[in-house]
Amino acid sequence: MITGVGAVTPLGLGAEQMHRRWVDGVSGIEDGFGRCGEFEPADHLTLKAVRRTDRFTQLAIVAAREALTQAGWEDSSFASNRVGCVIGTGVGGLGTLEAQHDVMLDRGAERVSPLAVPMMMSNAAAGVVAMEHELRGPCWAVASACASGADAIGQALRMIRVGSADACVAGGSEAGVTPLFVAAFTKLGALSPSGIPRPFDARRDGYVMAEGAGIVVLEEEQAARERGAQVLGRVTGYGATADAHHLTAPDPTGGGAARAMGLAMRDAGIGPEDIDYVNAHGTGTPLNDRAETAAIKLALGDSAARVPISSLKSAIGHPLGASGAIEAIATLLALRDGIAPPTLNHDTAEDGLDLDYVPAVAKPLSRAGDDGRRPIGISNAFGFGGHNAVLCIEPA
Repeated sequence: MITGVGAVTPLGLGAEQMHRRWVDGVSGIEDGFGRCGEFEPADHLTLKAVRRTDRFTQLAIVAAREALTQAGWEDSSFASNRVGCVIGTGVGGLGTLEAQHDVMLDRGAERVSPLAVPMMMSNAAAGVVAMEHELRGPCWAVASACASGADAIGQALRMIRVGSADACVAGGSEAGVTPLFVAAFTKLGALSPSGIPRPFDARRDGYVMAEGAGIVVLEEEQAARERGAQVLGRVTGYGATADAHHLTAPDPTGGGAARAMGLAMRDAGIGPEDIDYVNAHGTGTPLNDRAETAAIKLALGDSAARVPISSLKSAIGHPLGASGAIEAIATLLALRDGIAPPTLNHDTAEDGLDLDYVPAVAKPLSRAGDDGRRPIGISNAFGFGGHNAVLCIEPA
C-alpha cells in the first residue's frame, strides 16, 4: 500500500503542486534546464546539514519528510528495525565530486574536504534519510541510470512481499545539472539544443537536463490497515529487464521494454485490456520515443491505440535517476483524479508515432470509475545500459 508521497521538482515543492501544475500545462523549464528553483536548502535544513550534504541528498530529505508526514509516521507503531529505505540515483553527489576536484586542482589535495566521500557516495541519500527517521531495516541505493527510482520502488515492493520489512521508504533523487554532466551529455548528443522537451513530437531533439526527488512510503497492507493509515493507492506489479543491446541506445524494436511491461502486468495479475493510462519514460530523444512507442504496441497489443500516454518530462525535463520515482507519484495522482495530464510541446506528428500522447491539454481517463472499477496505470522507466523498470499502480 502507498500511504505517503513526496516530491521536489521543477514544478515546485510537493507532490500535489507538481500534479496540479502539470495538469494545468505549466512548464518548469527555464533557460533550457529543469531546476528546482523553489527549493532553497537553508529553508528546510540547518546550515550544518546543508554544509554536510550534497544537493541530491537534500532533495531526498525534503521529499521523504513530505511522504512520511502524509503517512502519519510519527503516530505509527512500526518497529524501526522492520522499516527499510531504498533510494535510487543515477550519479549521486556529482556536484560535490566536481567541486572538490576543483579544490584539489586549485588549492592542493590537503584542502579537499574530509566530508567529500560521504557527501558524494550514491548511498548517501538513503543513509541520511534512514538516520533522520530511525529506519533500521534494510537500507541501500539502487543505481540503474534513469530506471533507478522505479527500480528502488520495485525492490521495496519485493522486500515487503518476502517479509524482509513491514514498510519501506523508497524512491529516487538526482541533482545532475552540473557543468561536467551537462558538458558530457552535450558532447554525447543527448541534450536538446533548443532547450525544449518535445516527447513524441516530430521536432524532438533530445532531452532537457533536470533535477528533483520523489519518495513514497510503502506498507504491508494489513499493517497499514491496523494502524488506520490513509491508503493512497497500491503498487501492484513490477517488471525489470535488460535490453542487452547498447550502452546508451535503446533496443529499437522495444523488445526489452515490452517484456518489462509484460512482467509488471503479470505480477499485478492483469492484462493489456485492464490498462487505462501509461506514464511514459518519454525523454524526447529521437531513438527513445520511437523505441518506447514500439514497446507499448508490443506490450498492449490492440489496447495500445486507446490508452492515453503522457510524458511528465515535457513539463519538468529529465531528472535522470529520480525520474522513475517522480513519475510513479505522478501516475498515482493522475489515476486518483481520473485524468491524463498533457504531453507539452507536442503538436507535430511523426510517421509511426501514432498513439494517443495527450498533446498539450489534459483529458479525462475514459474508463475511470466505470462500474466502480479503479483505473490502472503503468509507469515506464528506461535507463542507459539498457535497464528497463516498469511499475503497475492503482489508486485507492
